[in-house]
Amino acid sequence: MRVGIVLKPKIDEKLKKLFFEVRKIFKKYDMEVLVELNSAKAVGILGTEFNQMCQNADFLVSLGGDGTLISLARRSYEYNKPILGINAGKLGFLTDVNPDNLDEFLHDFIKGKYRVDERMVIEVEYNGNYLYAFNDVVISKDLISSMVHINVDTNESFLNSYYGDGLIISTPTGSTAYNLSAGGPVVYPLTEGFVLTPICPHSLTQRPLILPSKFEIVIEAEENTVKLIIDGQEIYDMKKIKIKKAKKPAKLIHRLERNYFEVLREKLNWGYKS
Repeated sequence: MRVGIVLKPKIDEKLKKLFFEVRKIFKKYDMEVLVELNSAKAVGILGTEFNQMCQNADFLVSLGGDGTLISLARRSYEYNKPILGINAGKLGFLTDVNPDNLDEFLHDFIKGKYRVDERMVIEVEYNGNYLYAFNDVVISKDLISSMVHINVDTNESFLNSYYGDGLIISTPTGSTAYNLSAGGPVVYPLTEGFVLTPICPHSLTQRPLILPSKFEIVIEAEENTVKLIIDGQEIYDMKKIKIKKAKKPAKLIHRLERNYFEVLREKLNWGYKS
């Protein structure tokens, strides 16, 4: 079995040491470890070009935080490979396995004791090309002193005209990211739908809205100074885009014991049953 590993971009000595410990554990279970080229250079070993790694690996691993996993899910989307997140970051909404319990997890993994969750992905048609978002698509103003007008149509009818700092279109997985900070709802990640949350709207009546995943959404900005931001990591100039549910989901490998509501209670400091 082959595993392809990508590390978070900022690699310090602590992460470098952790990588070699993680690689040793994978090899203990007779897994061939492929390391993405840039990550490999950072830790001083030979690497594999990203596309080749995705083609040859049976599953992929992100070693970092949620941002590393989100980036890997988006970049590897066309290869349809399941992804295991090993948490070497701070928050850990998505990265299910910690380095301390990786050995125990792989012991179960090779016996088939794990699960693969399928998460909805957003497809964005942009200037004749297709982009993919695992977490969210953000339409944002470029100038600090100005607001933007954003017109939103669906395949059923005109929806709304938003006026403010921007608009977030989130997947259920991304509902606990920027969407949550902007006052949007938490949505169970295995559901399917679009979460539309205005950013600082110039009207108290502009509220978050959840649309079915079967909808196609056309978004057009009236200004020429508007940015399209994919997963908080890719930025484009924007005038008009079309959004729909992508044909394939992203696949995340999890422990059988993982419970989403436990994650929410831990990460959001929700109350516990007395």
